[in-house]
Amino acid sequence: MAKVKTTFFCQNCGSQFAKWQGQCTSCKQWNTIVEEVIQKEVKANWQKQEKGVSRVSKPTLIHEISSATEKRLPTSDQELDRVLGGGIVPGSLILLGGEPGIGKSTLLLQISLKLPYKTLYVSGEESQKQIKMRAERISQKNSNCFVLTETKTQNIFKQIGEIQPDIVIIDSIQTLHSDYIESSAGSISQIRECTTELIKFAKESGTPVLLIGHITKDGNIAGPKILEHMVDTVLQFEGDRNHVYRILRSLKNRFGSTSELGIYEMLSDGLREVSNPSEILISKNADELSGTAIAATLEGARPLMIEIQALVSTAVYGTPQRSTTGYNAKRLNMLLAVLEKRAGFKLAAKDVFLNITGGISIDDTAIDLAVIAAILSSNEDEEISKTNCFAAEIGLAGEIRPINRIDQRILEAEKLGFTRFFTSKHNKISLKNTKIEIVLVSKIEDLVSHLF
Repeated sequence: MAKVKTTFFCQNCGSQFAKWQGQCTSCKQWNTIVEEVIQKEVKANWQKQEKGVSRVSKPTLIHEISSATEKRLPTSDQELDRVLGGGIVPGSLILLGGEPGIGKSTLLLQISLKLPYKTLYVSGEESQKQIKMRAERISQKNSNCFVLTETKTQNIFKQIGEIQPDIVIIDSIQTLHSDYIESSAGSISQIRECTTELIKFAKESGTPVLLIGHITKDGNIAGPKILEHMVDTVLQFEGDRNHVYRILRSLKNRFGSTSELGIYEMLSDGLREVSNPSEILISKNADELSGTAIAATLEGARPLMIEIQALVSTAVYGTPQRSTTGYNAKRLNMLLAVLEKRAGFKLAAKDVFLNITGGISIDDTAIDLAVIAAILSSNEDEEISKTNCFAAEIGLAGEIRPINRIDQRILEAEKLGFTRFFTSKHNKISLKNTKIEIVLVSKIEDLVSHLF
């Protein structure tokens, strides 16, 4: 056994130092370096001791490597499969983070009960009875799901060797500890050591591992930043606990796109997949109100119809307020400057508030036209018909610029019952025989003439 030694870690970024110092040279934070006792064991505890020696890897020419696509494991959850890129890749490590009580454990337990594979659900935070109560609330039965309440990695790997599961779920990585590191569970050295053991196990056996990770008060995943670098996929479960809707985003994905989005609805019997997100992003109010406009945006490969709400009022204080929810405040200031300079609307002395309904944040510049329409509607106090949909980018010269994948947006708007679609006349639209009326505009003045 190796000699016991101590080293110093930064609690903020995970950097290692030979001695204590007041400021971390990596992240520039003060008083974040702590001393931890570490101890390494030469022998890896997760390896199977069946056939003696293990095979040594040899270099291979790149053109000799098989390019066959790895078969993924479908999870029976369309939203999760979309975010992952088609399913779980064998041998991958997936890290799921989110606020306390947001539904991380419920999501993974629900998935483990749906899977047709042998699943081992390891919990270090709840007892087996608590997990059973949640499973009964979800109202799903599965004879392939094993539940283990354990925090020591040595015991976990022993049970894995006996059960031979197809998928392992760990809830959570901050509760695990290894006997080969003499520090408390949740410390930087323990998280790094336990994750390393799980990665070696996953890559050697081809068994995918799903981890739940705690987050800090800033919203970042707790522990060293290297944790996110070590895993293959990082998922973020977002949403307000006061609302029923949850959003699953991919922050890192080695096997797929990071621009996909999954939406769930929290119900008393678990999480429901929302196959049509537009139902939660567009209000059901039958009355037409001023200051609202519908935009066609894209999240990955999925088109979404979102509702933009704007409120323009006379500034009570000396400096006008510019407030946004779910939209870039700097881009709003740019669009207001374009309206002031290029279109002649006097908004410099007025408060402007902008909100994207549904608690979603959008970075797509294609919603610029809808933002402009909502602001002008509130300023003129005239309603915009809910059958109108907008998708175009606004340039600094006041011109309406083309956007990508316009055909997909138009088809989604037509499917949801919109009758008019406003976009740039410079877009190349290949659709024919569509029932929706496509209105082509080139300047903000053209938009105003059609709406007011």
